[in-house]
Amino acid sequence: MGDKIHVKDLHTRDVCIVPWEKEQKYFLYDCFERPGQKGRAVNVRESSDLVWWSESYPVFEPDENFWGPLDFWAPECHYWRGKYYMVSSFRAPGGYRGCQFLEAETPRGPFLPKKNKPATPENWHCLDGTLYEDRQGKPWMVFCHEWLQVQDGQICAIRMEEDLSDSIGEPVILFRASEAPWRFTDDRDLWKLTEPQPKMGWARVTDGPYLYRAKNGELLMLWSSFSNTAYTCGYARSLSGEITGPWKQEPEPLFSQDGGHSMVFTRFDGTLMMCLHTPNRPGKERMLLFEMEDSFGKLHIRNEITGNWMYNKYREDGSDIGPYEDKE
Repeated sequence: MGDKIHVKDLHTRDVCIVPWEKEQKYFLYDCFERPGQKGRAVNVRESSDLVWWSESYPVFEPDENFWGPLDFWAPECHYWRGKYYMVSSFRAPGGYRGCQFLEAETPRGPFLPKKNKPATPENWHCLDGTLYEDRQGKPWMVFCHEWLQVQDGQICAIRMEEDLSDSIGEPVILFRASEAPWRFTDDRDLWKLTEPQPKMGWARVTDGPYLYRAKNGELLMLWSSFSNTAYTCGYARSLSGEITGPWKQEPEPLFSQDGGHSMVFTRFDGTLMMCLHTPNRPGKERMLLFEMEDSFGKLHIRNEITGNWMYNKYREDGSDIGPYEDKE
Protein backbone atom coordinates (compact mmCIF):
# COMPACT_ATOMS: atom_id res chain seq x y z
CA MET A 1 0.00 0.00 0.00
CA GLY A 2 2.92 2.31 -0.54
CA ASP A 3 4.92 4.26 2.00
CA LYS A 4 3.99 4.28 5.67
CA ILE A 5 2.97 7.51 7.39
CA HIS A 6 4.06 8.25 10.96
CA VAL A 7 1.34 9.26 13.41
CA LYS A 8 3.01 12.67 13.85
CA ASP A 9 2.55 13.35 10.14
CA LEU A 10 -1.02 12.09 9.95
CA HIS A 11 -3.61 14.79 9.34
CA THR A 12 -7.03 13.53 10.44
CA ARG A 13 -10.08 14.50 12.48
CA ASP A 14 -13.23 12.90 13.92
CA VAL A 15 -11.16 9.76 14.39
CA CYS A 16 -12.53 6.22 14.52
CA ILE A 17 -10.18 3.26 15.06
CA VAL A 18 -11.35 -0.35 14.74
CA PRO A 19 -9.15 -3.28 15.85
CA TRP A 20 -9.49 -6.41 13.66
CA GLU A 21 -8.43 -9.40 15.72
CA LYS A 22 -8.26 -11.68 12.69
CA GLU A 23 -5.24 -9.84 11.25
CA GLN A 24 -4.05 -7.99 14.37
CA LYS A 25 -4.48 -4.70 12.55
CA TYR A 26 -6.08 -1.37 13.37
CA PHE A 27 -8.26 0.47 10.83
CA LEU A 28 -8.61 4.27 10.91
CA TYR A 29 -11.57 5.79 9.04
CA ASP A 30 -11.91 9.37 7.84
CA CYS A 31 -13.18 11.39 4.89
CA PHE A 32 -10.02 13.24 3.91
CA GLU A 33 -9.66 13.33 0.16
CA ARG A 34 -6.95 11.14 -1.36
CA PRO A 35 -4.79 12.46 -4.20
CA GLY A 36 -6.71 12.07 -7.45
CA GLN A 37 -9.98 11.19 -5.71
CA LYS A 38 -13.04 12.69 -7.39
CA GLY A 39 -16.03 13.49 -5.25
CA ARG A 40 -16.69 12.59 -1.62
CA ALA A 41 -15.61 9.26 -0.18
CA VAL A 42 -14.86 7.41 3.05
CA ASN A 43 -11.27 6.19 3.27
CA VAL A 44 -9.35 3.94 5.65
CA ARG A 45 -5.75 3.43 6.75
CA GLU A 46 -4.23 0.32 8.36
CA SER A 47 -1.64 -0.07 11.11
CA SER A 48 -0.21 -2.90 13.19
CA ASP A 49 1.16 -0.65 15.97
CA LEU A 50 -0.91 2.61 15.98
CA VAL A 51 2.29 4.49 15.04
CA TRP A 52 2.95 3.72 11.35
CA TRP A 53 -0.08 3.92 9.06
CA SER A 54 -0.66 2.91 5.47
CA GLU A 55 -1.72 5.26 2.72
CA SER A 56 -5.48 5.61 2.71
CA TYR A 57 -7.75 3.77 0.29
CA PRO A 58 -11.51 4.08 -0.34
CA VAL A 59 -14.09 1.88 1.39
CA PHE A 60 -17.14 3.82 0.20
CA GLU A 61 -17.43 5.86 -2.98
CA PRO A 62 -21.07 6.66 -3.80
CA ASP A 63 -22.57 6.04 -7.20
CA GLU A 64 -24.50 8.73 -9.04
CA ASN A 65 -27.81 7.64 -7.49
CA PHE A 66 -26.77 7.89 -3.83
CA TRP A 67 -29.10 10.23 -1.96
CA GLY A 68 -26.39 12.20 -0.09
CA PRO A 69 -23.35 13.12 -2.19
CA LEU A 70 -22.29 15.99 0.12
CA ASP A 71 -20.51 16.40 3.47
CA PHE A 72 -19.33 12.83 4.33
CA TRP A 73 -18.46 13.58 7.96
CA ALA A 74 -17.18 11.55 10.91
CA PRO A 75 -17.43 7.93 9.69
CA GLU A 76 -17.48 5.17 12.32
CA CYS A 77 -17.23 1.41 11.84
CA HIS A 78 -18.87 -1.19 14.11
CA TYR A 79 -19.06 -4.98 14.14
CA TRP A 80 -22.67 -6.18 14.31
CA ARG A 81 -24.17 -9.63 13.79
CA GLY A 82 -21.24 -10.99 11.81
CA LYS A 83 -20.73 -8.01 9.52
CA TYR A 84 -19.17 -4.55 9.64
CA TYR A 85 -21.31 -1.44 9.51
CA MET A 86 -20.13 2.07 8.81
CA VAL A 87 -22.22 5.04 9.88
CA SER A 88 -21.54 8.53 8.58
CA SER A 89 -23.18 11.89 7.93
CA PHE A 90 -24.32 12.68 4.40
CA ARG A 91 -26.33 15.50 2.82
CA ALA A 92 -28.33 16.00 -0.35
CA PRO A 93 -27.94 19.28 -2.27
CA GLY A 94 -30.37 21.74 -0.73
CA GLY A 95 -31.48 19.11 1.79
CA TYR A 96 -30.96 18.05 5.38
CA ARG A 97 -27.87 16.35 6.72
CA GLY A 98 -28.61 12.81 7.94
CA CYS A 99 -26.92 9.63 9.18
CA GLN A 100 -27.07 6.13 7.71
CA PHE A 101 -25.45 2.71 8.21
CA LEU A 102 -23.67 0.95 5.31
CA GLU A 103 -22.73 -2.75 5.29
CA ALA A 104 -19.56 -4.72 4.43
CA GLU A 105 -18.10 -8.16 5.06
CA THR A 106 -14.78 -6.87 6.45
CA PRO A 107 -13.35 -3.57 7.77
CA ARG A 108 -11.82 -3.03 4.32
CA GLY A 109 -15.22 -2.69 2.68
CA PRO A 110 -16.56 -1.99 0.21
CA PHE A 111 -19.47 -0.62 2.25
CA LEU A 112 -22.86 -0.47 0.59
CA PRO A 113 -26.14 1.18 1.66
CA LYS A 114 -29.11 -1.14 2.14
CA LYS A 115 -31.57 1.71 1.56
CA ASN A 116 -31.10 4.93 -0.36
CA LYS A 117 -32.15 7.23 2.48
CA PRO A 118 -30.98 8.45 5.89
CA ALA A 119 -32.14 6.70 9.07
CA THR A 120 -32.43 9.97 11.01
CA PRO A 121 -35.63 12.10 10.81
CA GLU A 122 -36.10 13.53 7.32
CA ASN A 123 -36.52 17.16 8.41
CA TRP A 124 -33.74 17.21 11.02
CA HIS A 125 -30.11 18.29 10.59
CA CYS A 126 -28.21 15.39 12.16
CA LEU A 127 -24.62 14.21 12.38
CA ASP A 128 -22.15 11.92 14.18
CA GLY A 129 -24.21 8.74 14.35
CA THR A 130 -22.93 5.81 16.42
CA LEU A 131 -24.17 2.30 17.27
CA TYR A 132 -25.45 1.09 20.64
CA GLU A 133 -26.70 -2.38 21.58
CA ASP A 134 -29.08 -2.40 24.55
CA ARG A 135 -29.28 -5.14 27.20
CA GLN A 136 -32.03 -6.88 25.22
CA GLY A 137 -29.70 -7.09 22.22
CA LYS A 138 -31.58 -4.43 20.23
CA PRO A 139 -29.65 -1.89 18.11
CA TRP A 140 -29.95 1.88 18.42
CA MET A 141 -28.41 4.80 16.58
CA VAL A 142 -27.25 7.59 18.87
CA PHE A 143 -26.68 10.89 17.06
CA CYS A 144 -26.59 14.67 17.35
CA HIS A 145 -29.53 16.90 16.45
CA GLU A 146 -27.58 19.93 15.37
CA TRP A 147 -27.37 23.24 17.19
CA LEU A 148 -27.81 24.85 13.75
CA GLN A 149 -31.48 23.90 14.02
CA VAL A 150 -32.16 23.83 17.76
CA GLN A 151 -29.53 26.24 19.19
CA ASP A 152 -28.97 24.08 22.29
CA GLY A 153 -27.57 20.97 20.59
CA GLN A 154 -29.14 17.61 21.43
CA ILE A 155 -27.89 14.05 21.80
CA CYS A 156 -30.65 11.71 20.61
CA ALA A 157 -31.27 7.99 20.16
CA ILE A 158 -33.53 6.04 17.83
CA ARG A 159 -34.22 2.30 17.54
CA MET A 160 -32.91 0.54 14.44
CA GLU A 161 -34.01 -2.44 12.41
CA GLU A 162 -32.06 -5.61 13.22
CA ASP A 163 -30.03 -5.26 9.99
CA LEU A 164 -29.46 -1.51 10.64
CA SER A 165 -31.12 -0.68 7.32
CA ASP A 166 -33.53 1.89 8.77
CA SER A 167 -34.84 3.37 12.00
CA ILE A 168 -37.96 2.36 13.95
CA GLY A 169 -40.31 4.81 15.65
CA GLU A 170 -39.47 8.28 16.94
CA PRO A 171 -36.17 9.59 18.32
CA VAL A 172 -35.68 10.23 22.04
CA ILE A 173 -33.78 13.31 23.26
CA LEU A 174 -31.26 12.09 25.84
CA PHE A 175 -29.73 15.42 26.90
CA ARG A 176 -28.71 18.86 25.66
CA ALA A 177 -25.34 20.61 25.49
CA SER A 178 -26.35 23.14 28.15
CA GLU A 179 -26.56 20.34 30.75
CA ALA A 180 -22.76 19.96 30.89
CA PRO A 181 -21.32 21.57 34.05
CA TRP A 182 -18.22 22.43 32.00
CA ARG A 183 -20.16 24.19 29.20
CA PHE A 184 -18.81 27.51 28.03
CA THR A 185 -20.10 30.58 29.86
CA ASP A 186 -17.68 33.24 28.60
CA ASP A 187 -17.43 33.58 24.84
CA ARG A 188 -15.34 36.77 24.71
CA ASP A 189 -12.00 35.09 23.99
CA LEU A 190 -12.93 31.47 23.32
CA TRP A 191 -13.11 31.61 19.54
CA LYS A 192 -9.64 33.09 18.97
CA LEU A 193 -7.92 29.71 19.25
CA THR A 194 -10.40 27.32 17.75
CA GLU A 195 -12.71 26.86 14.80
CA PRO A 196 -14.94 29.97 14.95
CA GLN A 197 -18.58 29.63 15.78
CA PRO A 198 -20.82 31.60 13.41
CA LYS A 199 -21.80 35.03 14.70
CA MET A 200 -25.36 34.08 15.44
CA GLY A 201 -25.44 34.78 19.15
CA TRP A 202 -25.76 32.20 21.89
CA ALA A 203 -25.62 28.58 20.76
CA ARG A 204 -24.14 25.33 22.06
CA VAL A 205 -22.70 22.41 20.15
CA THR A 206 -23.09 18.64 20.59
CA ASP A 207 -20.56 16.47 18.76
CA GLY A 208 -19.35 12.90 18.58
CA PRO A 209 -21.35 10.70 21.01
CA TYR A 210 -19.74 7.32 21.73
CA LEU A 211 -21.05 4.66 24.13
CA TYR A 212 -18.89 2.63 26.53
CA ARG A 213 -19.98 -0.03 29.03
CA ALA A 214 -17.64 0.33 32.02
CA LYS A 215 -16.15 -2.66 33.80
CA ASN A 216 -18.61 -2.20 36.68
CA GLY A 217 -21.55 -2.36 34.24
CA GLU A 218 -22.36 1.35 34.12
CA LEU A 219 -23.17 2.90 30.75
CA LEU A 220 -21.07 5.95 29.85
CA MET A 221 -21.24 8.28 26.85
CA LEU A 222 -18.31 10.34 25.61
CA TRP A 223 -19.29 13.50 23.74
CA SER A 224 -17.84 16.90 22.82
CA SER A 225 -18.76 20.57 22.96
CA PHE A 226 -17.06 23.84 23.92
CA SER A 227 -15.91 24.90 27.38
CA ASN A 228 -14.34 28.18 28.44
CA THR A 229 -10.96 26.89 27.26
CA ALA A 230 -11.85 25.54 23.78
CA TYR A 231 -13.20 22.38 22.11
CA THR A 232 -13.69 19.86 24.93
CA CYS A 233 -14.49 16.17 25.48
CA GLY A 234 -16.58 15.15 28.48
CA TYR A 235 -18.74 12.19 29.40
CA ALA A 236 -22.11 11.39 30.92
CA ARG A 237 -23.46 8.47 32.93
CA SER A 238 -26.82 6.72 32.49
CA LEU A 239 -28.44 6.40 35.92
CA SER A 240 -30.59 3.51 34.65
CA GLY A 241 -27.72 1.76 32.88
CA GLU A 242 -29.65 2.03 29.60
CA ILE A 243 -29.65 4.36 26.65
CA THR A 244 -32.83 6.24 27.60
CA GLY A 245 -31.17 7.43 30.84
CA PRO A 246 -31.69 9.69 32.68
CA TRP A 247 -28.18 10.95 31.96
CA LYS A 248 -25.97 12.70 34.50
CA GLN A 249 -23.02 14.72 33.27
CA GLU A 250 -19.63 14.23 34.90
CA PRO A 251 -18.51 17.56 36.40
CA GLU A 252 -14.96 17.45 35.00
CA PRO A 253 -14.22 16.93 31.30
CA LEU A 254 -11.75 14.33 30.06
CA PHE A 255 -9.84 16.72 27.79
CA SER A 256 -10.39 20.48 27.52
CA GLN A 257 -7.41 21.81 25.53
CA ASP A 258 -9.03 22.20 22.11
CA GLY A 259 -9.52 18.49 21.43
CA GLY A 260 -12.58 16.33 21.05
CA HIS A 261 -14.79 14.02 19.02
CA SER A 262 -13.45 11.08 20.98
CA MET A 263 -14.09 7.35 20.89
CA VAL A 264 -12.70 4.36 22.77
CA PHE A 265 -11.39 0.97 21.68
CA THR A 266 -9.37 -1.86 23.20
CA ARG A 267 -5.78 -2.37 22.10
CA PHE A 268 -4.70 -5.94 21.30
CA ASP A 269 -2.87 -6.12 24.66
CA GLY A 270 -6.16 -5.38 26.47
CA THR A 271 -5.52 -1.68 27.20
CA LEU A 272 -8.51 0.65 26.97
CA MET A 273 -7.68 3.46 24.52
CA MET A 274 -9.26 6.81 23.70
CA CYS A 275 -8.55 8.78 20.53
CA LEU A 276 -9.52 12.32 19.57
CA HIS A 277 -8.27 15.14 17.35
CA THR A 278 -6.61 18.41 18.28
CA PRO A 279 -6.50 21.31 17.54
CA ASN A 280 -10.02 21.81 16.25
CA ARG A 281 -8.83 23.97 13.36
CA PRO A 282 -9.09 22.91 9.71
CA GLY A 283 -5.74 21.89 8.29
CA LYS A 284 -4.05 21.62 11.69
CA GLU A 285 -5.70 18.54 13.19
CA ARG A 286 -3.64 15.67 14.60
CA MET A 287 -4.66 12.51 16.43
CA LEU A 288 -4.04 11.95 20.13
CA LEU A 289 -4.11 8.42 21.57
CA PHE A 290 -4.58 7.95 25.30
CA GLU A 291 -4.16 4.89 27.46
CA MET A 292 -7.16 5.06 29.78
CA GLU A 293 -8.08 3.91 33.27
CA ASP A 294 -11.58 2.60 33.99
CA SER A 295 -11.94 2.78 37.78
CA PHE A 296 -15.34 2.01 39.33
CA GLY A 297 -17.17 3.55 36.38
CA LYS A 298 -14.96 6.64 36.15
CA LEU A 299 -12.63 7.33 33.23
CA HIS A 300 -9.18 8.85 33.64
CA ILE A 301 -6.33 9.52 31.22
CA ARG A 302 -3.28 7.47 32.17
CA ASN A 303 -0.89 8.32 29.34
CA GLU A 304 -0.84 9.98 25.89
CA ILE A 305 1.23 7.92 23.45
CA THR A 306 1.57 9.93 20.21
CA GLY A 307 3.38 13.00 21.53
CA ASN A 308 1.31 15.09 19.12
CA TRP A 309 -0.14 17.45 21.71
CA MET A 310 3.16 19.32 22.12
CA TYR A 311 2.86 20.41 18.50
CA ASN A 312 -0.46 22.12 19.07
CA LYS A 313 0.49 25.12 21.23
CA TYR A 314 -0.52 28.63 20.23
CA ARG A 315 0.65 32.16 20.64
CA GLU A 316 -1.93 34.56 22.03
CA ASP A 317 -2.59 35.89 18.51
CA GLY A 318 -3.63 32.39 17.45
CA SER A 319 -0.49 31.53 15.46
CA ASP A 320 1.35 28.28 16.05
CA ILE A 321 4.26 27.77 18.41
CA GLY A 322 6.77 25.21 17.17
CA PRO A 323 7.29 21.93 19.01
CA TYR A 324 10.33 23.14 20.92
CA GLU A 325 9.64 26.86 21.03
CA ASP A 326 8.78 28.20 24.49
CA LYS A 327 5.87 30.54 24.91
CA GLU A 328 7.09 33.90 26.12
